[in-house]
Amino acid sequence: MSRPRRAARRVRLARADLIVSAAYLSLAVLVLSGQWRHTDRGYLIKSGQDQTMWEWFFAVTAHNVAHLENPLGTMLQNYPDGVNMMANTAMFGVGVPLTPVTLLFGPTVTFVLVLTLGLFGTAFAWYWLFSRELVASKFAAAAGGLFCGFAPAMISHANAHPNFVVLALLPLIALQLIRMTRACGARHKRGEAERSLWSALRLPALAPRTLPERSAGQIRHSFTLGLLVALQIALGEEPLLIFALSFGVFALVYYLHTPRAGLRALLAITPTVLLAALITVALTEIPLWWQFFGPQSYRSIDHGPMNNDLEALFQFPSESLGGLVSHGQNVAINATEENSYFGWPLWIVVTVAAVLMWRERAVRAAATVTVAFTVLSLGATLMIGHRNTGIALPWQRLENVPLLNSVLESRFTMAAIPAIALILTLATQRALDYWKVSATDWRPLALFGALAFALLPLTPTILPTVQRAPTPAFFADGTVRRYVSHGSVVVTPPPTPPDARALRWQADSGFEFPLAGGYFVGPTGTSKKGRYGPDDRPTASLLLKAQQSNKIPVVDDAARAQALADLRYWRADVMVLPPTDNSDTLRLTVDQLIGFPATYVDGVWLWDVRDLVGPRDPA
Repeated sequence: MSRPRRAARRVRLARADLIVSAAYLSLAVLVLSGQWRHTDRGYLIKSGQDQTMWEWFFAVTAHNVAHLENPLGTMLQNYPDGVNMMANTAMFGVGVPLTPVTLLFGPTVTFVLVLTLGLFGTAFAWYWLFSRELVASKFAAAAGGLFCGFAPAMISHANAHPNFVVLALLPLIALQLIRMTRACGARHKRGEAERSLWSALRLPALAPRTLPERSAGQIRHSFTLGLLVALQIALGEEPLLIFALSFGVFALVYYLHTPRAGLRALLAITPTVLLAALITVALTEIPLWWQFFGPQSYRSIDHGPMNNDLEALFQFPSESLGGLVSHGQNVAINATEENSYFGWPLWIVVTVAAVLMWRERAVRAAATVTVAFTVLSLGATLMIGHRNTGIALPWQRLENVPLLNSVLESRFTMAAIPAIALILTLATQRALDYWKVSATDWRPLALFGALAFALLPLTPTILPTVQRAPTPAFFADGTVRRYVSHGSVVVTPPPTPPDARALRWQADSGFEFPLAGGYFVGPTGTSKKGRYGPDDRPTASLLLKAQQSNKIPVVDDAARAQALADLRYWRADVMVLPPTDNSDTLRLTVDQLIGFPATYVDGVWLWDVRDLVGPRDPA
């Protein structure tokens, strides 16, 4: 065939892929269209303060790259202790490549772009896996990919958590492992055939001739797998851990009825996987060392019970057509952690499909993963409608295992998403096969009706956005530079996870100053336990209490001395009171703590404390 005809043939073969990818991308844009329409001041209201945090991550990564500074840690937040960026899932895998976008268009554009490409990419990657390794029908594969990319948990995390939305590398890792296993199996069969042939001819086997080819193939597979895992580490380690556990369970059950074949496959791919692990370590050893042993590192984080309520498994997600009609009792951890919410119709359809196709090994493995990880997501004791039944569950024995103890247990249901998608994909393929045999067969129509019954209520709606207040002119216009001399800005009260607006103001100023406090994960005390936000300073706690109660606290000499000590700890240059709740109470409180009244400059009240704190080291 001529080159133009070969190109035309490729286009025809890829037509389905193009149609599917266009559909996924259109749906992703639609879901986030509210944010896309207002990239200047739009804010995903259900993100809490997480959107501000992620925008700051992307902005500070671009700032560090542009200024050739170390991106793994920064002193711009939580001054003077700083923040370990690797321990905060800063997503360097997208933050660094998208630095030009962030510098040109701002971190909000980067944030919504990452979320959009994450939904689209995750759906298309699973579609690619299903269409190449599981089923012949592109339509069946597209249905499975659609569920993987736009499942309730994915839409919920699209409000605030790019690290749980950009999951496209996980199916590619699975695809690589599947092909490695298949290649090992093919080599084993060829070896058996060669040995049988040469034994029949009573000639020595010539297997050594294949060693160079085999070694080259193993190295190629190892490098690909190692690179994919390293890239996923740069995107998010918690999703990788959940995926690795679920894939291991899937493989174990898949080979359960043929243990010899499973053991042979495991032994065959082990050298290739070990080499891939070495490649991954070589690519990530410096970032991982920084994460676990560098400045402001921590060993684990105590997040308390974060399990799914049993009712959440059967309800419809809030951002869906079903949720608009029947949203049920609110039993989610928060709006960004609706990690189950599959809806009762889907469970009925998946259960019936799994029973009807139980003979298929992939279905048995997928069903086991679904049940096992759903049970794990329920936590240590069973909760039903916010009521603790006291019934002990398997997570009780695992919640103190290193690495697992930092995972939010409700997120384990995300392992069920591709498993459920696999069952739906195989069921759709079987229905299409019936349809090919007989156009009047009732079973395909029944299945498609069941799919519509299960999936239509889960159709995502547009994520709601609001307009956030503009950055105070004091920061946006650069006035802050006149008040900073190698020290920090102390916002009143200092930023914390419940109110992290100051991070955006700092980014809008061009990172002209470091901030006391902030929204991040860092160690507390000397225990190496992680916590959200900085260690509590007495003055920060006093100001926060005054704001919440709207009452000026008693300010004595001890409180003034403590305020001076805290300002020296923060190496403060200026205290700033922007427009906020109960600002008059805060202003009068700081006046008494500092000993002189505030000055109103460019939309904020400020106290220049450089003379009060004294000289400092320019470093």
